[in-house]
Amino acid sequence: MMNKKIQVLDCTLRDGGYYTNWDFEDSLVDAYLKSMNSLVVDFIEIGYRSPKKPEYLGKYFYCPKSVMEEIKSKTTKKLAIILNEKDVPAENAEELLQDCSRLIDLIRIAVAPENLNRAIEVSRKIKEMGFDVAFNVMYMSNWSKIDGFFDQIETLNGTIDYFYLVDSYGGVLPSEVEEMILKVKARLDCKIGFHGHNNLELGLINTLTALDAGVDIVDATVTGMGRGAGNLKTELLLTTMNARYGWDVNFNALGTVVDSFEHLQSQHKWGTNLPYMVSGANSLPQKDVMDWVGKRFYSMNSIVQTLHNQSIGVEDNIKLETFLPEEGYDKILLIGGGPSVSKHAEALRKWCESQDNLAIVHASSKNSIFFKGMSIQQYFCLVGNEGHRLESNAAEGFEFVSECVLPPFPRKMGTYIPSGLREKCFELKTINFTNKVNDSHTVLALQTALELKAAEVFVTGYDGYFGDSVKQVEIELSHENEQLFDDFKNIGVKIVSLTPTRYEILDEDSVYSNI
Repeated sequence: MMNKKIQVLDCTLRDGGYYTNWDFEDSLVDAYLKSMNSLVVDFIEIGYRSPKKPEYLGKYFYCPKSVMEEIKSKTTKKLAIILNEKDVPAENAEELLQDCSRLIDLIRIAVAPENLNRAIEVSRKIKEMGFDVAFNVMYMSNWSKIDGFFDQIETLNGTIDYFYLVDSYGGVLPSEVEEMILKVKARLDCKIGFHGHNNLELGLINTLTALDAGVDIVDATVTGMGRGAGNLKTELLLTTMNARYGWDVNFNALGTVVDSFEHLQSQHKWGTNLPYMVSGANSLPQKDVMDWVGKRFYSMNSIVQTLHNQSIGVEDNIKLETFLPEEGYDKILLIGGGPSVSKHAEALRKWCESQDNLAIVHASSKNSIFFKGMSIQQYFCLVGNEGHRLESNAAEGFEFVSECVLPPFPRKMGTYIPSGLREKCFELKTINFTNKVNDSHTVLALQTALELKAAEVFVTGYDGYFGDSVKQVEIELSHENEQLFDDFKNIGVKIVSLTPTRYEILDEDSVYSNI
C-alpha cells in the first residue's frame, strides 16, 4: 500500500458546516489553517460553491471570491470546493466557477449514482476551465441494486481526475468496500478516493481497507465533524498512519487543531448513536435523523422505532380509533412543560377547582404530577417522548388520565403507547387550524382543545426562552409556537396565559386575580 503516495483531503469546513450552517468563527478558521499547514494533508475542502438558495446559509456554503482569496493567502495546501450536481446544470458551471480560477485546485461534484451521464456534461465544462475534477458518487451501499451501474462508470474515463466512493449512510462493511473498489479500479483509469461516514464506527477500518485495496486519496475531518454521525477523524487517521507506516505527523499541530474544535463538539455533539447506527445499517437517509437527534424533540425510542418501520416498509406500527369526544367544555387549561407550572401549582389547582365545565389538556406530561387527584377530565398528548415520560410520572397508575391523544395516522415517528393505556388512546383525524406542523406538542394540544369544543383556552407552562444560554433549537421552537398560537387565534378562539410568558402573541391574565 505504501509504495505510492497517498493523498489526504480534510473537509472539515464543508462537511462540518451541516452543524454550523456553514458559518465558522474567523479565529477558528485561522487556527485550523495554521495547523493544516503543518500536517500531512494535501487538500483542504473549504466548502460548497452553490447557486443562491431561498434560505440563510453561511459563507462556506457559497465561498465568495473574497473568502477563497483569504484562505488561499493563509495556507500552503491545495484547495477544493464541492458542487451539488443536482443544483448546477452544465450551462451554469462556468458562471458559477469563474471566480475560482487560480484559487481552487480541485472541483468535486456530489453525484447521485443515477445522474452520472448528466454529471459528465458538467465535468467537461469544468475541465475546459482548467480545474481537476472529482466525482463524489454517493450511496455506494445501493450501487449493486442499480442495473449496469459498474459498466456505466467506464464512460467517465477521460472526463474526471478522481472517482470517489462515498458511503453516504455509513453502513458499508469492509468486505464491501474492498469488493466495490476492485470493481471500480477495473473500469477506470483515474485516481480513486474513499469518503466514509461513521454511523457504525467503521470510518477507520473502511478507510484502511480502501487504502489496502488501492485507493489514492481519502477524506477525514477534525474530530470527525460532519453530517449526521460524522466522518473519520483526521487525528485518528494521521495517528494510525504514523504508528503503522511511519508518516511524519506534527502532533503539536494536530493537538492544537483538535483543541480548537472542542467547544463546537461540546455544543453540537456530533458522532454516532443508536439512531445513526440503525439508519446506517439499513441505508436510510441521514438528513431526517440529524434533525430528529439534533433538536432533541423526539425520544431515542421513537426515532429508533421510526427507522425500524422505514427499514421494513411500514408506515406506522399502530392504527388507533379516531378521537371523537362526545362532550364539550367551556374552558380548557392547556399545560406546557415550563417551570412556571411548578412555581404557581397551588394557585393553578385552586383556579381549576373554581371553574365549571373545565378540562385539562397536557401538551407535555412533565408537569402532570401537580394535577393528580383532581376530579377534572385530563387529556394527554402523546408525541415525541411523552409516552415514556408519562410512564415515569405515573408509576403508581393512570387513574388520573382520561384519554390520550396522538397525531393523525401515519405518525412520522411511529407510535409508542404506555403499557396499560391502550384502551384510552385515540388519534386525531386531522390538524385543521394550521399547515405549519402536524406532530408537535403544541399543535397536538391546540387541536385537542378544538376537538373538545372549547370556547376559551387558557395556558400555563408556555414561558418562552430567555438568557444567554438559549440554544438555536429553542429559538426555532419558540418561533414555531408563536406561529401556531397566531393560527389558532385566527380561527376565533380566545387564548390567554395565566402565568408569565414571553410569547407576545398570547394575551395575559393572572391566575391570582381569579382565585
